[in-house]
Amino acid sequence: MKRFLKSLYLQKRFFFVLFSLVTLFVISYFYIDLYEATKLLFFILVVATVFDVLLLYRNKTGIQASRELPEKLSNGDDNPIVIRLTNRFQFKASVKIIDELPLQWQQRDFKITSILNASEEKKFTYTVRPTERGEYQFGNLNIFASTLLGLVARKQQFDAEAMVPNYPSFLQLKKYDFIAFTNRLKLFGLKKIRRIGHTMEFEQIKDYVSGDDVRNINWKATAKRGDLMVNQFQDEKSQPVYSVIDKGRVMKMPFKSLSLLDYAINATLVISNIALKKHDKAGMFTFSRKVEDRVVAQRRKAQMNLLLETLYNVQTDFSESDFSRLYVDIKRSIKQRSLLLLYTNFETLDALHRQLPYLQAIAKTHLLVVIFFENTELKELVQQKATTTHEIFEKTIAEKFIYEKKLIVNELHKFGIQSILTAPENLTVNTINKYLEIKARGLI
Repeated sequence: MKRFLKSLYLQKRFFFVLFSLVTLFVISYFYIDLYEATKLLFFILVVATVFDVLLLYRNKTGIQASRELPEKLSNGDDNPIVIRLTNRFQFKASVKIIDELPLQWQQRDFKITSILNASEEKKFTYTVRPTERGEYQFGNLNIFASTLLGLVARKQQFDAEAMVPNYPSFLQLKKYDFIAFTNRLKLFGLKKIRRIGHTMEFEQIKDYVSGDDVRNINWKATAKRGDLMVNQFQDEKSQPVYSVIDKGRVMKMPFKSLSLLDYAINATLVISNIALKKHDKAGMFTFSRKVEDRVVAQRRKAQMNLLLETLYNVQTDFSESDFSRLYVDIKRSIKQRSLLLLYTNFETLDALHRQLPYLQAIAKTHLLVVIFFENTELKELVQQKATTTHEIFEKTIAEKFIYEKKLIVNELHKFGIQSILTAPENLTVNTINKYLEIKARGLI
């Protein structure tokens, strides 16, 4: 009996009809002729409610439901969740689905409503966008079924508790893995880079064909064969590419609910995969007060899994970053000239000047690319029309900060340090562009 009462829910329609009848009973106190009719209507309501309950509970199975979850969620992306329902009633049923979502989303109003015909099976798909790495605990699946009368509903709860880990954006990895090796780069904001000269890694001597660079003609081989022969070169391979992620307090700022640190982690996963596909060695490490989460640059089958697991487990308290410690560690542990993609953020020139000596020292022995972020919210503020003195003041300050970012780019270039100033959402695309440009120019 207790279980029955817990699963029985009176609907809004029941209370609306009941309130109407109570009103009629009050009115019938003054108009006695209404009393008998109102009493009859109340009796009909009781009978209809009992009939509704019998319909819902006569079939023990009722509604069958299941939830399909991915093995892991992709951070910052829309992840599909599938719910399957089967109506085992012999009548058309109205259903309301309430899924117990993880605490991280703090969503208490999630519901899906639909109508299922008798014996009909239907699939419902909704998307979730996680913004924090870690474990997401899904709860039970609650289904409220009612007849077309809609006076009462039967609640069925399905044990669908499951934990799903939220990993760095592997969906972006798959997307850019495909487009980086096709001719569709421009559709995604990626550009083709004009090759300057050629690299000097010899591959083979082959017959000359129309279009070959005449500067590569091998005259000794030509004299022996009696036909024009040319040297063929290939891109230099096995160059170390390190993603260096600043996990200090400057990377805590969120844009579209995703922190700069997580944007950098997602970009690191994608650029590492592309570097490996380009036959380079991919590695990474993070730093704040000390250097952590180190993955030595290598090219092997298990490298991407190692990078993915390391990025998933990156933890930080967003403390002040120590660039001097970073310089010492790089000098001690990375002996071969490497491409270092440094993800950090500078808001002012003063902040850059404090770290500039260490960046210059790193750039002497490695190819350093400093990647930092535009404040897109300031850009939106600047584009708004100012109507009051206070708004003009805010807009002026915002323009000053935006201009200072451009000064930081110029300051880095002045000391021969390459840089990328990018909006957070364009970080991955712009990083790939820079890597392809560096490869094309043979800088590493």
